[in-house]
Amino acid sequence: MELRYLPWNPTSPLRQHWTRVGLRDDRVELTYEQFDAWVEAFAEQLAERGFGRGQVLAIVLPNRVELLVAMFAAWRLGGAVTPVNPAFTETEANYQITDSGASLVVTLAPCASVAGRPAIHVDDMRTDRLREPLPPAALAGDDLALLIYTSGSTGKPKGVLLDHRHAEAMSETMARHLRLTENDHCLLILPLFHVNAIMVSVLAPLRCGGEVSIVGQFSAGKFFDQVERLRPTYFSAVPTIYAVLAALPESVRPDVSSLRFVVCGAAPVSRELLVRLRDRYGFEVVEGYGLTEGTCASACNPVDGVRKIGTVGPALPGQQIRIMGPDGSFLPAGEEGEVVIAGPTVMRGYLNRPDATAETIVDGWLHTGDIGRLDDDGYLTVVDRLKDMIIRGGENIYPKEIEAVLSTVAGVLESAVVGRPDDIYGEIPVAYVSVYPGSTITEEELLDHCRLHLTRVKVPERVHLVDALPKNPVGKIDKPALRRNLSTQAA
Repeated sequence: MELRYLPWNPTSPLRQHWTRVGLRDDRVELTYEQFDAWVEAFAEQLAERGFGRGQVLAIVLPNRVELLVAMFAAWRLGGAVTPVNPAFTETEANYQITDSGASLVVTLAPCASVAGRPAIHVDDMRTDRLREPLPPAALAGDDLALLIYTSGSTGKPKGVLLDHRHAEAMSETMARHLRLTENDHCLLILPLFHVNAIMVSVLAPLRCGGEVSIVGQFSAGKFFDQVERLRPTYFSAVPTIYAVLAALPESVRPDVSSLRFVVCGAAPVSRELLVRLRDRYGFEVVEGYGLTEGTCASACNPVDGVRKIGTVGPALPGQQIRIMGPDGSFLPAGEEGEVVIAGPTVMRGYLNRPDATAETIVDGWLHTGDIGRLDDDGYLTVVDRLKDMIIRGGENIYPKEIEAVLSTVAGVLESAVVGRPDDIYGEIPVAYVSVYPGSTITEEELLDHCRLHLTRVKVPERVHLVDALPKNPVGKIDKPALRRNLSTQAA
């Protein structure tokens, strides 16, 4: 298999743009040739430390060029990479490093070892070769590329095994779907320990000879200054970031004319937020859907073509999306059931978790745990997470339906509905809502709105107004944390 995102591949499109700037962060700017030379130098250093084919390199770094240098250097030697959230506690980081079987760690920590593994400090990464470069490993499609860990909302995080064939299929699909060319420039703001950032913001533009600017941790106050200075053609973000941008003072009127489109994924987003963004900034928001287990994206609205606000678009080329009923049958358009996915981007499985793999991939279909429906054109609407469903006295309640009603209230920024344990009904819905600055909406007014638009069984027992909703490391609303809070209160 030809892996066109690898710069040392003689037939890679990157070779046509060797002297162009391809990668930058706040400290350094690199042409493709300079990037490849740095990768060669660090690969030489890794090889001297005994790193090679079949081994795993753990990278515990914030978003910066060195993270990508380390990733490509590991690939050059035939190894794989597990990127670790740099904000993790020592316990969390040690778990991932140990579980992944990493043999070496790249880190900011000033220590010789991490989790019992030898470590290389980021400042000690070699930038110039000492000898003639080692020939790159001959990578096959079924060689492991990435071990991305799930957020662990249901127990310990699991390592998702993604091969180079998955990365090739995903990056090629996104490049084609987003119509990327060498003239495209991605502003990378999502964390690189997440597959979305690697596939959509790095590999897809790089394989086209485009440009990637890493701006580090997202800052609402600096973001539009970065857009105006760097002039990207697109960026990919999660709904939380778009909600923050939508909440900026009306006096913020940036020049975003360089942006061809923006991508929204990783979590459901309300129709109201998408409309607000389009009306205020003129963003062409392309909403997509996928899982780490599917190498990022499985459905996406088109850049050019029919975009249906409120849906996550049709299945991406080469993939299939079906709706499955409880008995395992495929349901017709319009009916709700579990979203299942098949295609070349479905993961190899979970590391050392054969039972979990067998439960998730059945007869080639990836069971997402999401409830959704397809329309007659094949556009997918995600209704809710199966595990988020609240059962109140035998009635199935989808929190997203309640959240959608709350989002129509002027002043509501974000909302999350979870189930409170109840001795009689089993669970009762409770809502948490954050509002835009200056909003005077009250909890009782929000409840009245719910009573007007929802049947009684779906009306939250209470609405809690909060300054901000808790987020997990990827930026999704942390519903498990809200559930734990309710369970603690009920105990």
